Amino acid sequence: MSGAQGSHSLAFRVMRLCRPSFQVDPPLLLDPADLFAGEDILDDPVAASQLPRLLQAQFSKNSHSDLSYTSRFLLHDSSDATGLTGLLVLPQAFGAIYLGETFCSYISVNNSSNFEVRDVIIKAEIQTERQRILLLDSSKSPVETIRAGGRYDFIVEHDVKELGAHTLVCTALYNDGDGERKYLPQFFKFMVANPLSVRTKVRVVKDSTFLEACIENHTKSNLFMDQVDFEPSPNWNAEIINADKRYSEHKSTTREIFKPPVLVRSGGGIHKFLYQLKLSTLGPSPLKVEGSNILGKFQITWRTNMGEPGRLQTQQILGSPIARKELELHVVEMPDVIRLERPFTLHMRLTTQTERELGPFEVWMSQNGSDDEKVVMVNGLQKMVIPRVEPYGSTDFHLNLIATKPGVQRIAGIKVLDTTEKKAYDHPLADLEIYVDLE
Repeated sequence: MSGAQGSHSLAFRVMRLCRPSFQVDPPLLLDPADLFAGEDILDDPVAASQLPRLLQAQFSKNSHSDLSYTSRFLLHDSSDATGLTGLLVLPQAFGAIYLGETFCSYISVNNSSNFEVRDVIIKAEIQTERQRILLLDSSKSPVETIRAGGRYDFIVEHDVKELGAHTLVCTALYNDGDGERKYLPQFFKFMVANPLSVRTKVRVVKDSTFLEACIENHTKSNLFMDQVDFEPSPNWNAEIINADKRYSEHKSTTREIFKPPVLVRSGGGIHKFLYQLKLSTLGPSPLKVEGSNILGKFQITWRTNMGEPGRLQTQQILGSPIARKELELHVVEMPDVIRLERPFTLHMRLTTQTERELGPFEVWMSQNGSDDEKVVMVNGLQKMVIPRVEPYGSTDFHLNLIATKPGVQRIAGIKVLDTTEKKAYDHPLADLEIYVDLE
């Protein structure tokens, strides 16, 4: 594209540097056998065996005398069916420019006058709605002369990181043939489109968060995804869930050497990825994490049919806010076998999630409900006293229980009371199922 202005000796010509494309023959090539015989001839073994010899003799006889090129639509080789000629075609238009690509342009400064120009200072920059990016500035080393009918060429590159309208601004400050100092600005506008979209869904299942990402191709060419990596925030650990996990483990050595790219077809092709996220124990303190809903972001790299690279980074993906309890109760250890009407012990751990000291505590099992529902009860003292716990600290204790009914039973109704703040925590322990054996 160009943007020449009058009364100037110089003019800019801008060409985009991009890879060529394959030349494809538009006509549909045919197999000669399909012209003279249909599929029915294969039902007769004798006729089918004679057909190739007859066709070969016929076309070899006319191959050197076919001045009308009547055989130009015939398949001479099985690879001709693809329509690829083996030739490449240079781009004839500026083409589409996508976010994440590298814009590379060949710029030529032409002197169309009959005299040379001197002391040429050339600048090239990209202007967007947000910023101006300088690509070339020859102020410190101007071009001494450009002869009449001559030119000065250079190449500029820019990593496209914004969507929307872009303007390539080329300016030249030079001395004309009569010694007059002239200033030439030229503007070349182009649009940057989004090559793909990333749609996400977040689901929380118990202690795990599942993140589904759907990548859709908006370009007119296939995209080969070299890398689709989810980078979790420091509070999370992420693991991708693959449908071909067994195949990946079986072929682990080969896949480490060569990781095949993921193909996302042109014109709306999609590919989905699934990740399982869990809160990290090595991240910041729970107080800093509380209320945060940042899961992480995606790093995506791809190549087109001719190997042109592209790279995108998504914005931070948000999930449900993290709700931290002040107090958590966990089972550290429990017996392998639990007998009917025989005492057993649960090794429990009480953990605080605040910056202040809590306690002392009282632990008991709620007696709400009928006696038939209470098949697991406290054996011995109905209340236990636990000393104070330091900020973000923990303390272990043992809870003596007894089961009065065989089969799969549920331990529920455990309560913890902070005797200082008079604050009770209902069911801090998630319902725990045990199996009670008769003998």
